[in-house]
Amino acid sequence: MAPVAGVAFTVSITPALPTTIYLQVGVGAFTGGTYNAGGRPANNPTINKVTVTVPAAAVGTSAQQAMTTDSTAANSFYDGFAFCNLPNQLYIGGFYRTINAMTTVGTVTATVPAALMDAAGDTLSFSEITWTTGGNGPLGDSGSQPFVAGTFAAGAVQTVGTIAKNHWAESCWTFSYLNTTVPPAGTYTGRVIYTLTAP
Repeated sequence: MAPVAGVAFTVSITPALPTTIYLQVGVGAFTGGTYNAGGRPANNPTINKVTVTVPAAAVGTSAQQAMTTDSTAANSFYDGFAFCNLPNQLYIGGFYRTINAMTTVGTVTATVPAALMDAAGDTLSFSEITWTTGGNGPLGDSGSQPFVAGTFAAGAVQTVGTIAKNHWAESCWTFSYLNTTVPPAGTYTGRVIYTLTAP
């Protein structure tokens, strides 16, 4: 059957030791195959970018500009399913596994700088960047997105999603530049750091 667009994907995983959390934003890494084939998470130092070039005639018009990613991660490390559509979507997902009896969730936060900056020191607020959430999925996937749509909170730490205990969760984010200001011409860059924490 053809995939159904825009669905959430969360699935229960078997409790086990050691307690393990895994977060992937963009490109990640697994060794030994996918999770459901016995694979294990690994570190990946790749820092992916989401970018847009605004045509001069459109600058500051409030016409939202679609952003694209340089990530090559379209498939889920849970089962290899092609969950995101590149280059328009950025994969975010992971798992929280434990035998801890407490009812807990893992929380994913984004540490957001106040502004993007160009080489001349000009700034552009991170609140100009927003995203929607979705993903491809086989029939039967349902529920709300684990990593919700939003807008960056400039200069803040904001919660962008949760992973329930003993679950794998994933979404695909589609970013847009709101384009409500007229900054000086330049290439503006900034880095958001995502963190998964669990009790």
